[in-house]
Parts: sequence; structure tokens; C-alpha cells
Amino acid sequence: MLFNSLDFLLFLPLVVGLYFGLPVRFRWLLLLVASYVFYAWWKVEYLLLIVASTLVDYLCGLAMGRRPTRRARRPFLILSLVTNLGLLAAFKYLGFFADSLEALLGLLGHPTDVPTLDVLLPVGISFYTFQTLSYSIDVYRGKLEPERHLGYFALFVSFFPQLVAGPIERAGNLLPQLHHPRPLDSLRLRSGFFLILWGFFKKVVIADRLALYVDPVFAQPHAYTAAHYWTALYFFVFQIFCDFSAYSDIAIGTARIFGIDLMENFRRPFAARSIVEFWQRWHISLTTWFRDYLYTPLLRSGGRTSRARWFSSIFIVFVLSGLWYGAAWTFVLWGALHGLYLIVGLLTRPVRRAFWHGLEQRLGRIAPAPAHAAGIPDLSRLLLRLRGGLAVLTTFHLVVLSLILFRAASLSDAAYMAAHLLDFTGSPALPGFSFADWAIGLGSIGLLEAVQWIDAHVIRLETWIETAPRLVRWGLYYLLMAIVLLLGVFDRRPFIYFQF
Repeated sequence: MLFNSLDFLLFLPLVVGLYFGLPVRFRWLLLLVASYVFYAWWKVEYLLLIVASTLVDYLCGLAMGRRPTRRARRPFLILSLVTNLGLLAAFKYLGFFADSLEALLGLLGHPTDVPTLDVLLPVGISFYTFQTLSYSIDVYRGKLEPERHLGYFALFVSFFPQLVAGPIERAGNLLPQLHHPRPLDSLRLRSGFFLILWGFFKKVVIADRLALYVDPVFAQPHAYTAAHYWTALYFFVFQIFCDFSAYSDIAIGTARIFGIDLMENFRRPFAARSIVEFWQRWHISLTTWFRDYLYTPLLRSGGRTSRARWFSSIFIVFVLSGLWYGAAWTFVLWGALHGLYLIVGLLTRPVRRAFWHGLEQRLGRIAPAPAHAAGIPDLSRLLLRLRGGLAVLTTFHLVVLSLILFRAASLSDAAYMAAHLLDFTGSPALPGFSFADWAIGLGSIGLLEAVQWIDAHVIRLETWIETAPRLVRWGLYYLLMAIVLLLGVFDRRPFIYFQF
């Protein structure tokens, strides 16, 4: 079931009404049934995968909970890892590895047909697989007591607001909230409703409209010029941000109505001053998952941490995160590129700091601060702003350029676009993308940036919504609904992250 569909607009109020109308002891059961219905809306057979993953991890968790040492728990952790990663590999990566092996054998002069499964990728399998794996690993490490109620554990795995595209929740946060449901709260209802509306604005007004430009350019890059490539890249960076953060907003807002708090998944990523900071702001639930369950163990596995181990751990994590996003070499190279970004940034950080420090000292000698001035001299303050602005601009464009690999249909398409990025001929005009599309797309991006700036520097909008006068609050609701209905693109376009 898509969030941006009539089905969901009917489904959600029905579930909310039934949830708060039922006795507390039955609410978990309603949410579990609703979650399974929500997922089965795509393909009912794939419910078996969630049920299988749930049962294996539930039983492995109980078994690990009865054993006092990690050594005794290890076989059950391995069983959980093999089952979950095996299902993920079979449905998501088997075709990729088979095609890669066929290509390699062909290059070696031994063309061979490698058998594979021709099946539809189960929606959200990467998300709920990582969610259940985090539970098993935490129980194995002794950081979490195993959940003994199968129903609550099944709900943790399949909770419908975040089932398909996150945030990837931890059992330590979500399970206690499922055990202790909150009563209907008007403040939560207000902020949750606002987040859902804001998510719809980002999805159907911004992301889906920008897709009208982005999709044709990346589908046939040879038919377009550098002006189209740059425009498509700038549009795509906002498209994917609005598309994915919209899902997170709707998921967090929906869960909040039920009295459940999900983790923040995006925090103004385009304000980042480095690639390190970008990944602290983008898809936070996945970044922290890789940090806690892969990067940190890799870093600690060899005793004393050397620079080589540090950098190799970073690179491995980013290559695997690229593979998490998609079973294609374009995604693997995209992840590797971000790993190289981080490593180069860390290696050059002392040089960059020394450059700016030396520049500040030279400016101080040329134009020393007045004797009565307090704090940072004016020129130094301007230099700090310039440094910060250049850092944000550089980081943003490094991300934009990397998206050639992320969005291109093939390595050859990515190479062609990269080779022609500086061939500035023609205009960015695109047949089928009208003046109204340009105005709505650019205007809505401007509105998005303004709202995010206000939220970060003036007042938290969710807090303001909770306390604003009713007339103002409902005026904003109606304004957002009018913008969505009048300017949205309603073609039932799936969320981009569904493919991951």
C-alpha cells in the first residue's frame, strides 16, 4: 500500500479509530493485523518472508537469552544472520552476482549461462532485515533482554508506518512503546497530522514533479546535453531528499498519532560542511546501524587501531552501504566514491585547517582589530562565514556529482554523462516540462529551504504547531492541503527507496 494513495487515506483513519476504540490489551493485535494487511497489499505471498524472519529471530533471541556467555549464544546469532542475510541475498543480490559472474566468464573466454531466480524484489526487505538483525545482535551482546511475547515481537518487525522504508528502528526504542500504549493525545495528533501533510507536500508537489524532468534525462542521456545533465542532477538531489524524507515524515507522523516515537531520519543534510557531517544528517537510522554493527566491530577487530585499519574500515562500510542501496555496480561505485570522499577529507583536514588558520593570521596583521573590540574581529568573523559557506557548497556539489552513479541506469550511461558535463551547449529546456512545472518545482524548493531554515534557526515548527492558536493551525492545515491538491502530481509514483 502506498502512502500517496487513496487506499492509505482510507486505511489510516480506520485503523486509528479502531485502535483507540479497543481496550488497551488488544491494541497490539490490531496493529499487527493492520501491518500485515498493509504489506500484503503489494503481494500477499511475501508475508511468508516476514513471518519466517520473525519466527527465526524470535526463537534465536529466546535461545540466546537462556545462555550466559557470548560463546554459547554464537550459534544462534549465526543462524539468525544466515537466515536473514540468506533471504536478502536470494531475493535481492542473486541476479546481480549471477550477471557479474556471467560477464567475468565471458571476458575470460568461457561464456556460461548462470542460473538465477526471476522474482520480484520484496518491498522493504532491506529495511526489516536490518531491523531484525539489530535485535539479534543486541541480544547476543547482552545489551537487550529477549522479547518473550511473540505478538509484540512480530509487531516490532512489521510495524506498518516504518515497515517499507524506515526509519530502521532499534528494539530498545520501539518494543517498550508497543508494550505500553499511550492514550489519544491531542498534541500528538496535531503534530502527527502536520508531519503527514508536510510529507505529502514534499512527495507529490516537489519530488514527483521534479521526476518529470529527471526521469527522461537519465533514461536517455545520449539525447541530451550538459545543461540537461546539471539541471537533472540538481533536481534529483532535491527529488531523492524530498521523496525519502517525505516517507520518513509520514511514517513518524503516523506513528506519533498512535503514541509511538520513531527516530529522526534526516536533519537538514544539505547544510552539512563535510561528507562526514552529511552522513550524520542523511538516512540517520541506516548510518548509525552501519556504525554500530559493522564499522565499530571492524575497527576493534584487530586490537590497536592503525590509520590503515581506520581507512579500510571506512571504505568497506561504504562499499557495503552502496550495495545495500542497490544490486548494481553503479551503487557499489557510488558507495566506494563516498568512502574515498571521507578518506581524502580526513587526510587533507590538517592542511585545510592550517590554510585557514594562516589566512586568518595574515588578515589579522593586515587589518588588526580595534583596541576596544571584543570577541572575534570583523574580518575573522567574515572569514569564518566564508569558510563555512564554501564548505557547505563543496559538500553539496560532491554529493550532487556522486548521484550520477546513483541514478544512472548503467555504468556506460554514468560514464557518458560524466564525460560530457562540461560540454555547455544548448538550454536546459525539456519537452514536456512546462513553464508551470519550472515555477512550481523551483518555488516549492525555495519554500522547503525557507521552512527548514526557520525550523533550524527560529522555532521548531512541530513545537509551534502544537501550541499555535486553533485558527492559525487550521489555516496552515488547509493551506498545505490546498497546495498538495492543486499542485501535486498524482500518478501513484512509488517512493524511490521502495526499490532498496
